[in-house]
This record gives sequence, structure tokens and C-alpha cells, in this order.
Amino acid sequence: MSLKVIGAGLGRTATFSMKFALEHLGLGPCYHMSEVFAGARRNIPLWLDVVNGKPDWDAVFDGYLSTTDYPACTYWRELAEFYPDARVILTIRDPDSWFDSVSQTIFSEKMMGSFSGSPIETMMQGAVLAPFGDRINDRAFMTSWFEQWNQDVIDSLPPERLLVYSPKEGWEPLCSFLDVPVPDVSFPRINSHDEIVAASDNDGGFPPDPEAAEKFSRAYIEQLKAKAFAD
Repeated sequence: MSLKVIGAGLGRTATFSMKFALEHLGLGPCYHMSEVFAGARRNIPLWLDVVNGKPDWDAVFDGYLSTTDYPACTYWRELAEFYPDARVILTIRDPDSWFDSVSQTIFSEKMMGSFSGSPIETMMQGAVLAPFGDRINDRAFMTSWFEQWNQDVIDSLPPERLLVYSPKEGWEPLCSFLDVPVPDVSFPRINSHDEIVAASDNDGGFPPDPEAAEKFSRAYIEQLKAKAFAD
């Protein structure tokens, strides 16, 4: 089994909706940061190897057909080369809206602080935060970086291999690109902002212990999936 779809969109560009959409279309399981945590004891060491320049992509994505969100999106270029038949989806949103979202959720001091001193922190620093340095709170820098990231993806891939996509567009462009039928259900729409904020507030934050992180993350995925298809 190898990846069929590679998500190049950064975290907080409706990547959870994309995960559930791809899985509903038969292109799952779909890898996502939540999946990293849901199998933390296996996955964190694999990602530390990636950070240290020794990736084993087939091991990382064993059992998965697609990927979206961090940390995989950081390596979209390497993945596109390693899986040459995979299609690439770039999820997008307004740059300022993206900055506001990451600042309040996945890049917040409270969330990052909950990983302090753990292997998860090492993975996050290497696979997610490294490009930002000490400018993660600099709106002008971050929004410019976000725009450049998206443009680099667009400039690097042939149009037939890349879909630039906002989940607000619904099923049609996604299904057309993937050559699959349009489902007779509403597109999964969730806003995980409140849940992420709650996670960072709950009992001191996201559990840094790998076993606790696995239990928390699996329940979190199921909770959001139920909401995504509630309508």
C-alpha cells in the first residue's frame, strides 16, 4: 500500500475536514497530526528519524492511503517525489485568518508548553516549527510565509497533479480531481478550534505522555468525526 493523495496544505486549513472527506471517498485511512498522537509510541520515533534526515516513508505511512496536515505537509515535496503517482491537494484559506487560527490553537504557548521536555516537543520543533524560528508571533512574517508556501507548491507541480482547494467548495472539485463519484452526503464541516482550545485548557494541556496522548487523540478523532457528519 502506498499513498494516493498527499496533502500539502498547512495545519489549520480545514485539514480535519479533508481527512474525513478523503476517508469517506475510500482514500483512507488518512494520516493527520491526530493520527501521529493516536499511535504516538510507534509514530513519534519514526518522525524523529525524519527530523534527523533518515526518513522511512513506507514505515511512517504504513496502512494509510492519504495524508493531510502536519507533520506530513512539511515534507510534501519529498513525498511527491517518493510517491510519484500520488496526487497533491493544497488546502488554502485567508492568510490572516490562518495566522489567527494557529496562534490561538496549535502554535499557542499553552499548547506548545504541554509538550515541554517530551519527545513530542522534539518532533514538533523539527517537523513543524523550525521554519519560523523566533517569529512565530510576527503576523507580517507568518502571513507572508504562508502565502509563499502556497505559491511554492503551485509553482512546483503540474496542474494535472495538483488541486488548489478550499473545503468551502464542497465535494465537486475534489471528486472531479480524484475521479470518484460525488457522495450523497454533506461535505464534512467541522471547526476544531474550540476543541483544541479546550484540550490545551484541560488538566494542564495536551497530555505529553505517549500512552495518554494516544487515548486522548483517538477519542478526539472520533468526537470530531461524529460532528463532521452530524448533518
